[in-house]
Amino acid sequence: MSTESKTPIVVVDNLRTVFHTARGDVRAVDGVSFTLKPGETLGLVGESGSGKSVLGRTVMGLISNDARTTVSGKVVLDGVDVHSVKGKERRKLWGPRVAMVFQDPMTSLNPVKRIGTHITEALRYHLNVNRKDAEERAIELLKQVGIPEPKRRMTQYPHEMSGGMRQRVVIAMALACDPKVLIADEPTTALDVTVQKQILDLIGSLTTERDMATLLVSHDLGAIAGRTDRVQVMYAGRTAEQGLTREVFGAPAHPYTDALLASIPQIENAPHSTLRTIEGNPPDMANPPAGCRFAPRCSFAEADCTSVLPVLEPMPGTDHSAACIHPLQAGAVREGSEPVHGR
Repeated sequence: MSTESKTPIVVVDNLRTVFHTARGDVRAVDGVSFTLKPGETLGLVGESGSGKSVLGRTVMGLISNDARTTVSGKVVLDGVDVHSVKGKERRKLWGPRVAMVFQDPMTSLNPVKRIGTHITEALRYHLNVNRKDAEERAIELLKQVGIPEPKRRMTQYPHEMSGGMRQRVVIAMALACDPKVLIADEPTTALDVTVQKQILDLIGSLTTERDMATLLVSHDLGAIAGRTDRVQVMYAGRTAEQGLTREVFGAPAHPYTDALLASIPQIENAPHSTLRTIEGNPPDMANPPAGCRFAPRCSFAEADCTSVLPVLEPMPGTDHSAACIHPLQAGAVREGSEPVHGR
């Protein structure tokens, strides 16, 4: 069954995550919305500091209201409003309904616990199985994610495994309770390109086999381009552009998306040629600029860009939306921009 006919299992509506700091309020996530269906993969891209990881953690319910943080908007996972449940009820969501593959496996694994313990703990807590059945299930999971000699690996500690192996263990932990939603936060950080491909291919195949909804967070546009159905481009806590991956990357409407794509090295470039970069730095989120937050770095900014905060609007003749009051024309290349093909 195609994803078009499925009901969204994740609904995020006008989500905001604000950190209260000594320097002022930091709007790390500022009015983001999206939906995600079973078997579908949504890519979340943007520079470091754009709010991708905070968004993923807020969706999962790892960030909630307290004296230092305010979360508003709605997150519904498999019919459950994440931020309306607390304590034990929220913990029951983690594992069976939603799971996360964290960015750095070395810091997300307990160095004094064996690999087997990491996986069996979740199984025994959420599924109430006995130790023997949990161990058998853990060995099968390690085998499923491509770890050789899984029974022997069960007795090892994280430091005895390579970075790629540790990442596979983290994926096995996330999959242990058959989650309906998987959030993969930069799952290939610090891995070599061969292992990166293996990990991304593994997540893709498991998404299809298990009919999971997957949110893939990455700054690597190449990884997102070939492994996601839709993409959401974030800048300074807001959505700059969203839509079908092939359409957004093939004909970007937002200058920020265009600049990100143009900064990717191309095989046809001459050796030692200078890569295009985005001038300037991301804004101070405790004191963001007025109007469009990308305007100070945008090659196409006009006077009204510094006074009007753009909202997502459908692009004529396309199926995607962009938050830009002077969007790039679909398929066109503006002066100072470089064409983007084959992404």
